[in-house]
Amino acid sequence: MSASVNSIATSVDEPLLAIEDLSISFSTRVVEIPAVMSFSATIAPGEALGLVGESGCGKSTVALAIMRDLGKTGRITGGSIRFKGRELTNMSEAELRRIRGSEIAMIYQEPMASLNPAMKIARQLMEVPMIHAGASAAHAYAQALRVVEAVRLPDPKRILASYPHQLSGGQQQRIVIAMALMSKPALLILDEPTTALDVTVEAGIVQLVKDLGREFGTSMLFISHNLGLVLETCDRICVMYSGEAVETGPIVEVFDEMRHPYTQGLFRSIPLPGTDKALRPLVAIPGNFPLPYERPPGCNFGPRCSYFVAGRCDAADIPMAPVSPTHATRCIRWPEIDWAAPPPAKAGGARAPIGDVVLSVDNLRKYYEVGANALVGGDARVVKANESVSFEAREAETLAIVGESGCGKSTLAKVLLGLETATAGEIRLGNQEIGQRAIERRDTRTVASIQMVFQNPFDTLNPSHSIGGQIVRVLEKFRFGASQAEREARMLELLDLVKLPRAFARRMPRQLSGGQKQRIGIARAFAGAPKVVVADEPVSALDVSVQAAVTELLTDIQRDKRTTMLFISHDLGIVRYLADRVMVMYLGHVVEIGACDQVFEPPYHPYTEALLSAVPIADTSIEKEEILLEGDIPSAVDPPPGCPFQTRCPRKRQVPGDLCERELPPFVELAPGHKVKCHLSAEVFASMQPVIRLVGTGA
Repeated sequence: MSASVNSIATSVDEPLLAIEDLSISFSTRVVEIPAVMSFSATIAPGEALGLVGESGCGKSTVALAIMRDLGKTGRITGGSIRFKGRELTNMSEAELRRIRGSEIAMIYQEPMASLNPAMKIARQLMEVPMIHAGASAAHAYAQALRVVEAVRLPDPKRILASYPHQLSGGQQQRIVIAMALMSKPALLILDEPTTALDVTVEAGIVQLVKDLGREFGTSMLFISHNLGLVLETCDRICVMYSGEAVETGPIVEVFDEMRHPYTQGLFRSIPLPGTDKALRPLVAIPGNFPLPYERPPGCNFGPRCSYFVAGRCDAADIPMAPVSPTHATRCIRWPEIDWAAPPPAKAGGARAPIGDVVLSVDNLRKYYEVGANALVGGDARVVKANESVSFEAREAETLAIVGESGCGKSTLAKVLLGLETATAGEIRLGNQEIGQRAIERRDTRTVASIQMVFQNPFDTLNPSHSIGGQIVRVLEKFRFGASQAEREARMLELLDLVKLPRAFARRMPRQLSGGQKQRIGIARAFAGAPKVVVADEPVSALDVSVQAAVTELLTDIQRDKRTTMLFISHDLGIVRYLADRVMVMYLGHVVEIGACDQVFEPPYHPYTEALLSAVPIADTSIEKEEILLEGDIPSAVDPPPGCPFQTRCPRKRQVPGDLCERELPPFVELAPGHKVKCHLSAEVFASMQPVIRLVGTGA
């Protein structure tokens, strides 16, 4: 943003943080790479600014520049960063040490990166007031105890006496937040603080951050790729693309009246209420993110923009332009564009008709025996990873499997694939029983018939072999073709299937982006013409625009090949968009199953109700019921008696007596095909209201 436009960014005369024309470069042995260019933003006292954009756009680099922690190769090449009127770019290391942690604190994406695994939590928290304020050990411990209570952790004294590995991911992140708030900083920088957490834990963390921000008057820079979280957390938003701010303004104004094609592209890439894989599909941003040293002339977004006009958009650098007194955009065509026009309709997107049952699972159990500890003794114990799981999946159907970490989703996938065998129960693929047959005992056709797309595309490819060679290797394993030439021809057809150039056959994995690697993973999964594909969080590691492209690719291939897909995810937004039916799991049990529309509308199982309330939705016309689950999911080694959800259930009080604690609920059929495992009465189910509703409609 230029200096003239920066003045419209906030009405506060003296911002807490003022960044003006900031430029940052990283030096390599060959060339200096510009990472951030002429970036400007302000944060007022008590204000939260959301910084959004795809991976590599420069969000974290801006945060590290504020902390003056760019490493040996990074340097600020221009511009100004003023904090409380003081210039940070020319401060000495001694001055910076006095500010870091005390006045400016940062929370990172991975909590274990901020915690010392060899030190107890108490000692790590106590260091903050002891170092920054010279507090005594007794006073520091008292402060640590108070702040652990403030972040709503149970049994604070036990938490303080624990090591980091003894806490869950959500508890670790709360400790990192507590550590950041120990010295009551004026500015808190949060860099993707909830990315690795379950949606229910994420909801608790977000509510905690908002409450603590109000309580302490802390200003926040919230970095995220999740537009729903930014809507729930922030007052203003700054959208970044390729090292530049491209749109900035108040949250509601930018969300409802976006005026940059990249911002519009981000919103069209996410499954908002009303999107439909057949009628209103997601629209991925075309092309690829430019490398820092290959930026185009004029508008950086030009090569990917559907509104691009040669000779105008690439004639010169594009400055930020005011849309309103508080809203600015880096687009010279914004007054000419019809922003209300819907995206182009997608041809041939009708839903495939659902066929016969392909996969059936009946009363599946998977237990693991945990051996006694050789040091302290004790009896062997049993982990009940899956308990009485039953469902059917049909040809051309997408069955989504949802639930928190530890609910048994991935264990179920391993048993289906033969990486584990069932302890009890039956799994039938067509007419064949496969639950007791490990993958080594399955014939080639059976192995090819049920394949998997993994969560992390970076770990599924051999870095030493070409892309084409790795696909051909799969075809060899599945005994496809009578010759190498036939297999290579099929490999090229698979590249066509996943919409990658055939030239990619000669490339190495390191030459591919994350989205391209995931496409190769999909190509390998479909190489053997599978009947069933298990997709385990296949888009969670990808940027939103790449997510849209990969999701549409999976949908198109499934429709064309009539493949059955089991879609494992914690993202209920993508589930609502993609799934035909949904199965909700909790602590190894199926607690609800039904058609997608049935599961997303009341009546719900109380756990489903809580999951839906936790989903961040990037739509200002939506309001949600707030249902925060207390505590963590119990251990599968020592599950609670009765209903598995009774220790966290917000509706337990609506069941008379101690029935929830004594008896496992039966499946209750709420409608044809829609069943829940719950003791709630029919009257309570009938009285349930929607968790997610349009503002002002009551529906």
